[in-house]
Amino acid sequence: MKQFVQILVFLAFVLGFSQGTEKFQRANALYQQGKYQEAIDAYKSILDAGQESVSLYYNLGNAHYKLSNVGPSIYYYEKGLELAPNDEDIKNNLVFAQNATIDAIDSIPEGFVSSMLRKITSLFTFDGWAWVSVACMILFVILFILYYTANLSSRKRLFFVGSWVVFLIGIFGVFFAFSQYNSVQNNQFAIIFAQETTIKSEPNLRSEDVFQLHEGTKVKVTETVNNWKKIRLTDGKIGWIPSEDLREL
Repeated sequence: MKQFVQILVFLAFVLGFSQGTEKFQRANALYQQGKYQEAIDAYKSILDAGQESVSLYYNLGNAHYKLSNVGPSIYYYEKGLELAPNDEDIKNNLVFAQNATIDAIDSIPEGFVSSMLRKITSLFTFDGWAWVSVACMILFVILFILYYTANLSSRKRLFFVGSWVVFLIGIFGVFFAFSQYNSVQNNQFAIIFAQETTIKSEPNLRSEDVFQLHEGTKVKVTETVNNWKKIRLTDGKIGWIPSEDLREL
């Protein structure tokens, strides 16, 4: 009975994957025909079914960009980069989309050490760094066994040094994995979807206007109060925005 249930689960998974692939191909066909809104609807139906992929987010971003939907295009490119931080196609298209935004926001200069750590950490996702650590630990054990079984002193030195090198890489992998995890947990970003929105000093409409933002701008969300989000810009400015004017990544 248990095997029968497992077979049913497997068949349901295969069927769902097959249907998702067919929907994706139909959506791509609509995109190629220039029916961008229909393609967007088809791509979103795949997301609504609980499936996601780098290609899906990339194509959604492209379709929105074709319709000059700056906010959604940036949003979906950013979602794609969450799954594939080093995808050059997404990075390039994201730059094009960002060039279409109105707001020009300066960034607070970042120190050399923190900048290098951020770049190294962003090479892989949290799962990617975790797998690097696991692979290094396995390789460390193999090299250490080879060290003990080797007869030649030159090979012993090679295996000994190699084992400790991969061990250290594995330790750094764990560090970068937790850094990536903490970065995701503590840095909740969002994209402005409203064409224009006024940022308030407090989470209510009666408070003072602080500044304005426009569609496509990326902000950091630091707090939520009812239907308001407290945001911080890269230049250090802070304020409150209605929740419906942005979409969190």
